[in-house]
Amino acid sequence: MNTKFNNNEIVFKPIGIIHSPFKDRERMPIQTIGAQGVKGQIKIFPEFKDGLKDLDGFSMIILIYHFHLSTDYTLLVKPFLEDTIKGVFATRAPRRPNQIGTSIVKLESVEDNILHISNVDIVDGTLILDIKSYIKKIDCIESEKIGWLEKKVDKFENKNSDDRFIKNNEKN
Repeated sequence: MNTKFNNNEIVFKPIGIIHSPFKDRERMPIQTIGAQGVKGQIKIFPEFKDGLKDLDGFSMIILIYHFHLSTDYTLLVKPFLEDTIKGVFATRAPRRPNQIGTSIVKLESVEDNILHISNVDIVDGTLILDIKSYIKKIDCIESEKIGWLEKKVDKFENKNSDDRFIKNNEKN
């Protein structure tokens, strides 16, 4: 078992690492819709290679990964596309109590233990915790409300990140 639980602490073992053109957090797309055509690769560690069997039959996959550059969290944030403070759970901000991110990307091909993907909005060197097949009929559920993003959701395509989620002592 790769997950350990002990006294309110959970430890995960990464299954691979992503390689993308984004070497830092600034100016990268803030969601996959703004990363159309951006290519990347995921190198799955050898001990997990067998888990890729039949994945090439899917065109889209869900990536679950660790926000390794977020070293702390805040419960109140000023998210992208917004000038007012929101609760972190009403956002997709990376500085979260558990630095877990998700992205739905296009699976271009599988070669041995390498996944070729596109629509990548993840920084290079990010550790992958899990991969799930994306199934539109199951995973795409129409939402009646999208909160404070109602009038801003169409702006994600053209918005890149800035330094708002980088602590002052992390900026170089």
